[in-house]
Amino acid sequence: MLAHAFLAVVRADEHAHRPTPDDLIPLSCNEICRLFIALVVRPVRDGVHRLAWSDWRRRHQARSRTIHYRRQAASQT
Repeated sequence: MLAHAFLAVVRADEHAHRPTPDDLIPLSCNEICRLFIALVVRPVRDGVHRLAWSDWRRRHQARSRTIHYRRQAASQT
């Protein structure tokens, strides 16, 4: 429970101080957890790759969300 509270606080701080670019979805608690594990708990030599992968994943999710909303709007008209 404490870990989830930590993630929620980090997420809220991230949203308040660093606005998300339009082509990315905001960081979620799950994504922060993945990044924390990949970069701090089990660091690998290529942390830059992990961060780039996270950006790619969030950008892909944002595109998918946009397409989904367009399809939903088109089917309702």
